[in-house]
Amino acid sequence: MDIADIATREFVEVDAGKRLGKVRSIFERENPKGIIVTKDGAYAGVITQKQLVQSHVEDNAKAGAMTSSAPKVARTDDVREVARVLVEGGTKIAPVFEGDELWGIVTEDDILAAVLENLDALTVDQIYTDDVVTVAEDTNVGQVINLLREHGISRLPVLDEQDGLTGMVTRHDVVDVVVRDMNKATTGDRSGEIQRILDIPVYDVMSSPVETVTLDASVRDAVARMLENDFAGLVVTPKDDDTAVEGILTKTDVLRALTFTEEDHMDVQITNIKLLDTISRADLRSDIGEVADKYQAMQVQHAHVRFHEHKEKLRGTPLIQCQIRLRTNKGQAAGSGEGYGAEMAFNVALDKLERNVLELKGVQADEEYRGQVLRKLGEL
Repeated sequence: MDIADIATREFVEVDAGKRLGKVRSIFERENPKGIIVTKDGAYAGVITQKQLVQSHVEDNAKAGAMTSSAPKVARTDDVREVARVLVEGGTKIAPVFEGDELWGIVTEDDILAAVLENLDALTVDQIYTDDVVTVAEDTNVGQVINLLREHGISRLPVLDEQDGLTGMVTRHDVVDVVVRDMNKATTGDRSGEIQRILDIPVYDVMSSPVETVTLDASVRDAVARMLENDFAGLVVTPKDDDTAVEGILTKTDVLRALTFTEEDHMDVQITNIKLLDTISRADLRSDIGEVADKYQAMQVQHAHVRFHEHKEKLRGTPLIQCQIRLRTNKGQAAGSGEGYGAEMAFNVALDKLERNVLELKGVQADEEYRGQVLRKLGEL
């Protein structure tokens, strides 16, 4: 299926010279996945809701100041490849081009709606994210913003010590409640209100009750609910307890599942792929595969490589942090490291991952030996 079959020519567009305050009002009023920015009538980039959370640019600034590049796709590109582009680009929208001309846009919702009927064969437990970040009801909004930025995520389940899952706070909640007020509260009598806004407990801004889905539910049903209600994700719970958090299922998880093919022996997600410099996506998959192969009993179900850029630089090369996490049939293994440039950071993280994989192999071998000994004792 070509992306032209599902892309749309209707999208929100603003000129690079438009005041950022106007752009923020568009997000608050229409809640688009992203806004296309043009300059002199030509495509210049996009502005996403995620950028609003991560920026304190004043309302009087121009839209061009916050414009970022988004992965471009062609009308003839395959849906599976476009899904991969959205996942690796960390975006929910991509401009669609016909030659050098902007033809339209495609969003994650467009893709999911088009493949909905094909998702019935998958169950939530096959693709959900089990490494979920949660917060308590008394966590303040400032801490929420930091967690959203640090982990590059869009939502946080809220837990009560006694009652378990009680709410959900999303990036949209933060934009709606915080960003607008923080940009107003900068001067004069309102200048002291910034700290009060950041100190608001998440309980006051979260959504409740929370939409949940069980591990055995079909991905089709879960996605249909997300599309119908404009949810970006659902909290995953056990079948018999909707207050216990097992993980989270997001539209990105589903898109990632669409990118898997029989030729792709390992599903690799890369966060901040734009930081790759002297190393390619294929190199990452190959190197991780070599580590996994050292433990033949380990079947890697999903690999996540996350890069984060620090402000520190050495001769122009930024200090990068890399985290590698493997989900396997033998449990989880991870490694992290830092270095100047993505390749150096990845190699440090890969070395630590290899040590942890071999340690996991040793633990497994010890357990097998222990079982053999116990069986022998039982035969005596």
